[in-house]
Amino acid sequence: MSKVRVEFINTCPCCVGYEECIKEVAGRYQDDVEVKVYQAGKDFDYLPLYGPVTKGTLIINGTKKYDKLNKETIENAIVEAVGK
Repeated sequence: MSKVRVEFINTCPCCVGYEECIKEVAGRYQDDVEVKVYQAGKDFDYLPLYGPVTKGTLIINGTKKYDKLNKETIENAIVEAVGK
């Protein structure tokens, strides 16, 4: 089984809390989840994949996007993707 790819595009200082939450939840499934965090304005790897992003965005396996984030949404998205 391949790892679940969790990507987060951090667009502002307010998103740091979401970044920490994502790392915490993904840390519970270390063997099953790979996390990549992009810093808008610093990292540009995500632009060809997802285009310009103006709001902190969580992306699961390159297909499911979440931009209305809170701890519950983040946790549910990762747990659902992992399937545990």
